[in-house]
Amino acid sequence: MEAQNETAILEFLLLGLSNDPDVEPILFGLLLSMYLITVLGNLLIILAITSDPHLHTPMYFFLSILSLADLGFISTTVPKMLVDLRNHSKSISYAGCLTQVSFFFFSGGLDSALLAVMAYDRLVAICHPLHYSLIMSLRLCGLLVLLSCFISFLDFQAHLLLVSQLTFCKRGEIRHFFCDPSELLNLACKDPSTNHILLYLFGVFFGSGPISVILYSYIRIISAIRGVQSPSGKYKAFSTCGSHLSVVSLFYGTGLGAYFSSIVSHTPRNVMVTSLGYTVVTPMLNPFIYSLRNRDIKRAIWWLACKPAHRQCPGSPF
Repeated sequence: MEAQNETAILEFLLLGLSNDPDVEPILFGLLLSMYLITVLGNLLIILAITSDPHLHTPMYFFLSILSLADLGFISTTVPKMLVDLRNHSKSISYAGCLTQVSFFFFSGGLDSALLAVMAYDRLVAICHPLHYSLIMSLRLCGLLVLLSCFISFLDFQAHLLLVSQLTFCKRGEIRHFFCDPSELLNLACKDPSTNHILLYLFGVFFGSGPISVILYSYIRIISAIRGVQSPSGKYKAFSTCGSHLSVVSLFYGTGLGAYFSSIVSHTPRNVMVTSLGYTVVTPMLNPFIYSLRNRDIKRAIWWLACKPAHRQCPGSPF
């Protein structure tokens, strides 16, 4: 009888952000708008970088991969939320839940690793400008992206292995808008305390590496900038890091906020709202942060947007 209870749950219910029929159309319109803006913005960044030979540098190469990761990250959760709000059906199969966990942690881990790689790129550009082209070769850039993918692969495999070994006895209601592993642990037959500890250890292990690289890089960068005599030189050196610092602060600020709120707060709604920050808001704002503060990106987007077939584009205003 116990074995039968353990295999009874073949699908889950994602309770989502709201059960109010009057609120759901508003949520649908808001999420759809944010998703379309995210897709359009990140695709524009990718097209602008690939179409402009002046942007074929390591920094913009990593930015294009980051845009791809952002597209994957937001597409893991938002389309399912939109379908649920549109069809008033919140069910997700067991296999679908495991698939969502896999893509969520792969895309999120890739985002985190790429931000660390981009911090190292800025370190080399500022601290070793004369040897930048030699150090940041095409071979090294490719290896850094492959290393980021490998770390992300280990990240999602660890979480997938933890979740796939669970057996469920309780009612399959997930108090979140996606298959959050911490919520799945609470539905398991066995005491989830040990698995919760493992889950937090995974977060520390896979999160501490990129954060350490970013901190080390910016300590070296700040030290190098302090040695620059002219204020204009200091501003020029640090301005190249402004967009990256903004994205790092937004991603890790909202991510750590959601991480600690899940520990401190026992209100699912508070956890879901903070989770929206890094799953939806951050991928949407990244293209704006990099394009609004970067003349090269703005110029490339301008030429991409205004140049029709076989016609010359007027001079860029940037």
